[in-house]
Amino acid sequence: MKTPALASLLLLCPALVLAQQEVDRAATQPTQNNQLERVSVTRTQTDTDLRRREPIAKQLYGREELDKYGDTQLSDVLKRLPGINVSGGQLRMRGLGGAYTQILVNGEPAPPGFSLDNLNPAQVERLEVTKAPTADQSAQAIAGTLNIILKDAPRVVQKDLRIGTTYSSEKPVINAGFTYGDRIVGGLGFVLPISVYQWNFVNETDSDRLRDAGATHLTSNGWDRAHGRGFNMSPRLNWKLGDDETLTLQGFFVTNQFRNEGENTTEILQSTPGQSVLPPSVLDSTHNRGTFSAQRVNLQYNNRFGEDRRIELRAGVGSGGADFNYDFYGRNQAGTPVIERVTAGDNSNRNATLSGKYSQYAGEAHTVTVGGELERRTRDETRSTVETDLVTNTTKPLLPGVEGLPFNAVITRTAAYAQDEWEINKQWSAYFGVRQEQIKTVSEGAGSEFNSTSKVTTPLLHLNFKPDPKGRDLIRGSLTRSYKAPDVQQLIARPTINTDYPVTGPNVVVNTESTPDRIGNPNLKPELATGLDLAYESYLPAGGLVSIGVFHRSITNLIRTDRPRLQAVSWAPTQRWVITQVNLSKATTQGLELEVKGRAAELFPSLFEPTTALSLRASLNFYRSSVGDIPGPNNRLEGQQPWQFNFGADYRMKSLPISMGFSAQIAPNFDVQQSALTSQESLASRSLDAFAAMQLSKEDSVRLSVNGLLQPKQGTLVTYASLPDYNLNERKPVAWWAMNWEHKF
Repeated sequence: MKTPALASLLLLCPALVLAQQEVDRAATQPTQNNQLERVSVTRTQTDTDLRRREPIAKQLYGREELDKYGDTQLSDVLKRLPGINVSGGQLRMRGLGGAYTQILVNGEPAPPGFSLDNLNPAQVERLEVTKAPTADQSAQAIAGTLNIILKDAPRVVQKDLRIGTTYSSEKPVINAGFTYGDRIVGGLGFVLPISVYQWNFVNETDSDRLRDAGATHLTSNGWDRAHGRGFNMSPRLNWKLGDDETLTLQGFFVTNQFRNEGENTTEILQSTPGQSVLPPSVLDSTHNRGTFSAQRVNLQYNNRFGEDRRIELRAGVGSGGADFNYDFYGRNQAGTPVIERVTAGDNSNRNATLSGKYSQYAGEAHTVTVGGELERRTRDETRSTVETDLVTNTTKPLLPGVEGLPFNAVITRTAAYAQDEWEINKQWSAYFGVRQEQIKTVSEGAGSEFNSTSKVTTPLLHLNFKPDPKGRDLIRGSLTRSYKAPDVQQLIARPTINTDYPVTGPNVVVNTESTPDRIGNPNLKPELATGLDLAYESYLPAGGLVSIGVFHRSITNLIRTDRPRLQAVSWAPTQRWVITQVNLSKATTQGLELEVKGRAAELFPSLFEPTTALSLRASLNFYRSSVGDIPGPNNRLEGQQPWQFNFGADYRMKSLPISMGFSAQIAPNFDVQQSALTSQESLASRSLDAFAAMQLSKEDSVRLSVNGLLQPKQGTLVTYASLPDYNLNERKPVAWWAMNWEHKF
């Protein structure tokens, strides 16, 4: 922790020195005359202003935050925001796993398989982060919701070109984006953002494993490389039919081709013959290649009838899919090929949505809204794994009778809601709502037939109080119900076996308690959470913010992986150790959230001159959780770190058109007791990002940035309560450097 803190302070020092030099230069420069000039100040609404005016607690981030570091992946923007971290491409709020956080695109669920790395920030208008659900959006948001608002048609013509290059390892890659928007005749406006991008990352990996009740000790080291290219665009057409009537057509298209490859050398330090199955090779090579695509088109109609009634209608269709081919190639100590395992699969998704809501003023203080939603989504999937024994030149399926058989699922979601926004008086306002949502999943396919229906009613209450009716400060409170439904993969009863312990052939050996097979559970119920949120927000005169908040979630029907059980199974002639997910009784999580941001002169008036163009920001979050059916200590929710600290600064020079800044993120190592048998330790994480931008002319600017400096090894250590076995996996991430040029036509 000391290293990144010291490095960040060292990076901040040049900004502070430059700021002081600018102040000194301004103080010593002689004035030409004593005549006072008239100064006209026009203040536009900032993200903080918009946040203060929201009827519920919501954090808003616009173009300033999206453009600051010249990021080409939205995940890099998100990891710097308060209370958010991104792990393995998954968005996590309040330290909770990705499944607890809802991701929306223009208010609708993101396409299946969508990754934050697939979207360029240049295509985004703003980000909306809410920690407590609202009635007009799905309540599948125990940790919170991220709503990605795509770029809107501009009021004046906009033509921007961005070209950049990024280097992480081996060779640089390129990215480019072009945005063209305009208002044309007849009330028509459009915007066409297009992005192309590449990526190339290489990481070093290490592992140390003790298994088979201590009989086998293995160490390995290697590397993995991920590279590929992609394309996305999000065209939008706005048609102003009248003063209060609009029609909007929004498209969203993304496609990419990915490649992953790696090598891993395993050394057998200890082995007891007859008590374990050794790895099939000492040198493993892997190759994975595939494609992903998603397309969506939405039509939205808005009309305001007079001054007191509004209607919004939406309809959308979408499709997408992915395919992959994963090869595992193994050689023995002599370098002779001994085994080849190929896993291939593809899936396709189609969805259609309909929604509508109607709002009306009721008296002078109430705005009542009612609405409904209907979504139907289908998924078709095939997957097979075959092994080729290169010694005997024979090929066989990994799981006979299961591999290659198709699977499909139909998910139907319906919802109805009502809400009332009530301006009680100059100090108090309230938001009441109730939402009823049903998700029905029907699946067909060998080993995966099931029918699951979940119904959840979510009452919601949000309160705002202004201690001073004429002031800017707010006290916010929320009492809400939210939930997390099990996904299709958790419900499917198809097994996934541990490949070190085959179920067919001459060397069949029963797997161990620490190397179990996996199987889904079609009887899983949705997790339900009752939440309380309280926050005090102080809005400073010059646009700064100080926020202190606490939250609590009480969760029932928590979904957790059960301890391994030895049982007779349909996919093997012998008993196998198997794990599955079950609903436990309950869990609780709570936390303290602190956030400060603003101009340095406003936050520390005794240290900085009012003209110093230095902005500071920091957030500190503490999290605690407890799972009722898991013995302590450390029986916390999966992946939730005890605390997280983000801090940074931005500085703009006066004498030169140069701005610079940095952002740092720190989290400690921590243990999670996953079950009565297993415990997992996650290693500490820290990262430092920095940028410097220069305005070359009115039309051109260039930006240099680095992401992921000072990162230590990341990974996990799994240990077992009744066994000497353990599994340590580590990965050394690599920082990447970028240079971007932007031209405005």
